[in-house]
Amino acid sequence: MKCLFALSAFVLLAAASPAPAPRANPQVDFAGFAALTHEVESYRQDRLVDLARFQAIARKPGALVLDARSADAFARGHIRGAVNLPFTDFTAESLAETIGKRDRPILIYCNNNFSNDEAPVKTKLIQLALNIQTFINLVGYGYGNVYELSDVVDFNDPKVRWVKGPDQPARPLATAG
Repeated sequence: MKCLFALSAFVLLAAASPAPAPRANPQVDFAGFAALTHEVESYRQDRLVDLARFQAIARKPGALVLDARSADAFARGHIRGAVNLPFTDFTAESLAETIGKRDRPILIYCNNNFSNDEAPVKTKLIQLALNIQTFINLVGYGYGNVYELSDVVDFNDPKVRWVKGPDQPARPLATAG
């Protein structure tokens, strides 16, 4: 009877104890990401460029304009000359294949660089703008020569050099009345 009582007490005590915390995924390092983000923050501030400087750097031999939006968004419209590598496809191998030399000038932009807030550049939450993750990831993978478009522009402005995809309607020109 004492054994049965002891066993019952043990079962009740075990049931009342909190479950052990799940083990952390050894392939995910949030603290490391937070540290990298902090390290990159001030560096990124010095690499924000307006549209004129963005385009001047893009014209230099070897420069790469990288569009990290989805392949679908890229197909529906992008800055002329940009190369698409969706952020979700970033790996050491895909970046090396797309970018090549680690010191290559890389220019990035995202939906939040456009004032249109329509497909294919719907505005994201400002804290989650793709420029932030793209910049951090590029530097984290060893590509430190990154420049980020700082301006908010209208993709219909000819200075932007926007290429519309085949499913994007052309906007009618305004006529003098």
